[in-house]
Formats: sequence, C-alpha cells, structure tokens
Amino acid sequence: MLKVRVMPTVLHKNMGLVKGKRFDSWRRVGSAMQTIKVYNMREVDEMVFMDITATLEEREPDYNLIDDLADECFMPLTVGGGIRTVDHVRRLLQVGADKVAVNTAAVENPGLVRDVARRFGSQCVVASIDVKKKPGQDAWDVCTHSGTRPRGLDPVAFAREMERQGAGEILITSVDRDGTMENYDLDITRRVSEAVSVPVIASGGAGSYEHMYQALTVGQASAVAAASIFHFTEQTPLEAKRYLRSKGICVRL
Repeated sequence: MLKVRVMPTVLHKNMGLVKGKRFDSWRRVGSAMQTIKVYNMREVDEMVFMDITATLEEREPDYNLIDDLADECFMPLTVGGGIRTVDHVRRLLQVGADKVAVNTAAVENPGLVRDVARRFGSQCVVASIDVKKKPGQDAWDVCTHSGTRPRGLDPVAFAREMERQGAGEILITSVDRDGTMENYDLDITRRVSEAVSVPVIASGGAGSYEHMYQALTVGQASAVAAASIFHFTEQTPLEAKRYLRSKGICVRL
C-alpha cells in the first residue's frame, strides 16, 4: 500500500518566505534555508516550494536559489513558479529539484505537461490547480497567476486533461480556504480525486490533524500539503503522521 505523505508548503516572495491568506501573501515568516533545515530535522515526507511572484513578474525560476536549497534539502523537493518551458524544467532538475509544479503554463499550454512528461517522466510533473468557488454556485473555476485570474475552466475536467497529458500528480489548492486554517475544501478535493487515477494532493485550509484526516477520507486525497498550521501553531508534520496513523492511515514514520 502506498503511504500517505504530509507535505509542508513554503511560499517564497522576493527575498524570503511569506504566509498567504486567500493568496494575498504579505506576512514574513523567515528564510527558506532556515525552514528547510527545520523540516529536515522533523523528517517530513516532501516539501513544496512555490515562488509566488515569478509568473506575475514574467521571470524564470531562480535556479541559483533552488541550487542552494536543494543542497541542504534531504527530502524530495517540488518546485513551482515561473515554469513555462521544457528547458526551465531541465534546469530545475539539474540544480536539484525532484519534481516541478506547473500551474499557469499548464492552462495556457497543456502540451507543456505532455512534453515534460515525455522528456523526464510523469513522476516529476505535478499539475498545480488553483480553484475558487463561484459565488452562489456548486461550481469552481480554475485560477492562474497566483490565483488572480479566473480562467473559466472546470477543475475536474482540467484535472482529467492534465492526467491525459501525462501529469503524475495533481495538486489541488483552494484559493478561498488558503491560509484560513478552516479546513480543506473537501468537496472539490473529492470530485477531483474521483475523476483521476493519479495521486491528488489536497492543499489550502489545513488547521488541524483532523482536517488532514478528513481530506484523506472524505476528500479521498492521496496526500496533504499545508503551510500555516506548521508556521503558526505547535503542530508538526511528524505529529500529524502519528495522528493519522492512530486513525488507521498508512504513513511513513
């Protein structure tokens, strides 16, 4: 049986890490290097590193930064932000990224996911899908450019397309729940999880270990990603896994 992963997410903006709330990121929470060293000691399964301004600023990923971080990161590292070409992916993998998360470019050019999967393998391609619920409707919209641009796409259909193009995983993040610690959006997580056969990572809204358990059971996700819960509470990834194990979830301790 595949073990469930608990994955801290760090958001990088300009020269440091920030805390986001509904994708409005302004509160500084430290340095990326310091955070990676802490998570190394806490034995996390994977880390997700998102450069949240690269796409908005129309620049490439910061390869030098990723090179430095990867040298100290003793866990699998997924990197997102600013990725628009196969060459961007190649350079990130060369400097130490294990996976890449493609968001805006996947919407604007779905063939990029196909090309990356064919060149480097589906195992390193994460289709990152940011979703926002439509007011008064039982429906969601895919957003790009760090959640600022609704694209008129159904997340479930888009997740299926990403799987068809070769994505090895789907990272589904609720813009509405991001940073609120009010729980994941279990409904859209479940709908996407039921629609695809690749692993789905729930993101956006975790405030307790119970929320993670619900994302895995009610939401049927294969993994959980979280940020604020680890930055601003005493809760840790290791304790999260111990809680999940006590509830019958298969995790790596």
